[in-house]
Amino acid sequence: MRTKVKRRTDTAAQESSQARNRRTGTAAAREPLGVRQGSRRASAFLARRSLATHRRAWAAVIVATGAAAALIGAFAFVIGSLLVAAPPVQRYAGADAVVAADQKVSYTAKPWGSEPRTTTAYLPERARLDRSVLASVAGADGVAKAVADDSVPVSTGDGRPAVGRSWPSAVLTRYELAEGRAPRDGSEVVLDGSLAAGGPAPGQRVVLRADGTARTYTVSGIARTGHGGEAPPAVFFTEPRLTALAGHPGRIDAIGVVAEPGVSRDALRDAIGAVLPERSGVPGSDRGVRVLTGAERGEAEQVDALGGRGDQLALLGSIGGTVLMVAFLVIASTLSQAIHQRSGELALLRAVGASPRQLRSAIGREAGRVSAAAALLGGIGAVPLGLAMRSLLTTGTLPLPVPWWLPPASALTGGLLVALLARPVAMLAARSITRLRPAAALGAATADEPSEPGRFRTVAGVVLAFAGISSAGVATTQSGQAAGAAASGAAMSLVIAVALLGPRISRIALGVLGRPLRRVGGVSGFLAERAASAHTRRLATAFTPIVLVVAFVCVQLASGPTMERAAGQQASAALRADLVATGGGAGLPAGAARAVREAPGVTAATGVLRSAVVLADREAGEPVLTRLPVLGVEARGLSGTLDPGVTAGDLDRLTGRDAVAVGADRAKSLDVGPGDRVALRLGDGTRVEPRIVAVYEHELGLGEFLFPREALAGHVSAARDQVVLIRTGAASGADPAAAVREALAPYGGGVTVRAATGDDVAIAPPVSDGDNAMIVIGVGVIGGFALLAVVSTLALITIGRRGEFRLLRMVGTGRRQLRRMLVLETGLVTFAGLVIGTAVAAVPLTAFAVSMAGTAPYLPPAHYGVIAGAVALAAAAGTLVPGASAGGRFVLGRRAG
Repeated sequence: MRTKVKRRTDTAAQESSQARNRRTGTAAAREPLGVRQGSRRASAFLARRSLATHRRAWAAVIVATGAAAALIGAFAFVIGSLLVAAPPVQRYAGADAVVAADQKVSYTAKPWGSEPRTTTAYLPERARLDRSVLASVAGADGVAKAVADDSVPVSTGDGRPAVGRSWPSAVLTRYELAEGRAPRDGSEVVLDGSLAAGGPAPGQRVVLRADGTARTYTVSGIARTGHGGEAPPAVFFTEPRLTALAGHPGRIDAIGVVAEPGVSRDALRDAIGAVLPERSGVPGSDRGVRVLTGAERGEAEQVDALGGRGDQLALLGSIGGTVLMVAFLVIASTLSQAIHQRSGELALLRAVGASPRQLRSAIGREAGRVSAAAALLGGIGAVPLGLAMRSLLTTGTLPLPVPWWLPPASALTGGLLVALLARPVAMLAARSITRLRPAAALGAATADEPSEPGRFRTVAGVVLAFAGISSAGVATTQSGQAAGAAASGAAMSLVIAVALLGPRISRIALGVLGRPLRRVGGVSGFLAERAASAHTRRLATAFTPIVLVVAFVCVQLASGPTMERAAGQQASAALRADLVATGGGAGLPAGAARAVREAPGVTAATGVLRSAVVLADREAGEPVLTRLPVLGVEARGLSGTLDPGVTAGDLDRLTGRDAVAVGADRAKSLDVGPGDRVALRLGDGTRVEPRIVAVYEHELGLGEFLFPREALAGHVSAARDQVVLIRTGAASGADPAAAVREALAPYGGGVTVRAATGDDVAIAPPVSDGDNAMIVIGVGVIGGFALLAVVSTLALITIGRRGEFRLLRMVGTGRRQLRRMLVLETGLVTFAGLVIGTAVAAVPLTAFAVSMAGTAPYLPPAHYGVIAGAVALAAAAGTLVPGASAGGRFVLGRRAG
């Protein structure tokens, strides 16, 4: 008896101990080792059988998650390549070191409630050195030769562009004379071999235009580079002649250094650095002086290459953040749908005794194996996709390298993120079923799908919708990067809110479209409407990726045209000229505008010089350096060619080096007006505080600042007018265009005269290859991925409805009726997705357009038609193709008839 009592007591104690362990969450103490091993074996068995049974559904998941891994890896590939990219060394291939002014500017400010922060930006124009620095560098230890290097744009008589340099600087590119001799005076030049090919020989004449009118020079020699001729075509003048053409005799672009034999790179850098002044020595400039060696020498050739790289990195980082969010939504949506379609099966397993941990483990194993396969496929696909994106972004001024470590690192990045994300998402999706008690699970196995989302999901969706609308409202009060960031955040918040509130939105959509669907579709319409009403969560899952595609692509495609259209309208409204003269890539010197003014029939002519300034400001308390394109114009005759829409002040006072006109919105944000001063940095970094003489309203078309041409001319890389605006009179019997061409004839070939348009004065530069590349990446690559997500998600849903299709066939539904039902459902999903996606995109786009352009958003109808067509094709491919095999002639697994 005592033994029995003792055994009962020991058993009770053991049960009490196990209960305490369960309460404290000690997993290792819950079950004996053998039980845990048995549970693992059971989970592994369930995972294997489920993978085999649901291989079609998991195949759709693999496609979506694999594409996500490839896209993430491709972005990692391109960003990694950009981070290590540097301008190529061409012009200074023969120099051991290059001394140049620092091209970066910094700004330090104290944000709200934080420590002071410093931001930097690259200057858009070349910062120059004082010529006195040359003597210091030449006297440094280990320096065999120090050469002043300047350049000017040159064009030949037939309009071919080239770079004008001094003959002593030829050694920096390893040019050597192949024929003839070096130039001896200002009337002689040495031509690059590429310019001389099939052209003038030594002793013959050549027409060149550098500064002022075209001149005839004698070719004294032909030079060829010793490293393959990678440098741009060059024309070599004598040093005094080149200095006169450059127009800044007291300053030089850079100093090329040739070291003595045996001097190492580090020793040369240290020796030069020891004799250099702290600053460049140019009045008004606080630029430091840098000694560039090795691959850094390319930075002195392409001064804005690293600034462009920074802009590309910022854009790719912004798009990359969107990619991560899109990938997360796609993975979560497909995995959740795959698990949700098996909720009855999971509930039945729970009802017959499977423990929650066994089910979670089985699902985790399935998702882990699927994600591993997807990660492998996506990692492999990331490399060719990354190479394709790299080919779009690489340029001659900034080629993107592919170091050996980049392909495996990018593939690993995409695959690892997907593999780490898939398992917890799948286990979370199954949580509502696995945590049920067996008795409740038995009822859940046969229960209908819940028509409404859970409380937490609803609250989260409402909060995100409110946050998105609020962010859009904030965007209307901001400008610049802050407005763009707020609008982008609004779009993403609203897309996620739609995903969370999908079932409720589905019920609203069915309430609007259900009756027309039944009337148009007859029996098939009735079946489509009933199926959608019974499965609103499934309907929401179907149109969520469509909403994502439409919202994202519309925002990306509409933002640019909205700004371009508003800028073009303002520029056209400001233009008063009827003719424009252009001089090709080299531009036109200031004398061209004077020559045009003297032509018969010309009443006014204004040269337009393009440059940029750097404005230090704060956005949301953070220090920001913004590069703003500006125009330099001549006040003389300006009213006849350009009307910026002055609202205060007088543009006739826009003369000298201490004047500026400011756009109305920028003046409001800076709280300045006529008579005030504004602190700016010109393109080469020179600090200025010009006095505001006028405020104008057409700033979106003409830029936020208008300078006198003479104020900018000494601070640009090349003081050439991009265009000359011309206003002609109504003189009878005269051809003003012909008179202008005759006046410009002395300036050489390549000069064109044509009718003026708003594009000639619009501050926004024409769309570049880099801009097109970003559009292709942002819209084509990510939009294509989102469309693939549409196909895979809809295919997954259709595959999961095989039982429903078989039941419909069994009760007498015809094949045509079933097929028509699928067509109507596809149309319902596509139309609802397009409408909701357009509405989601309209909120941030409206905020962006109002804040940045003061207009409504604009998307070319053809672009929207392409979006709608692509979405419809993707929806049809995801529904009708798998639906044909799933619904076909099968009835409960056997062929009908």
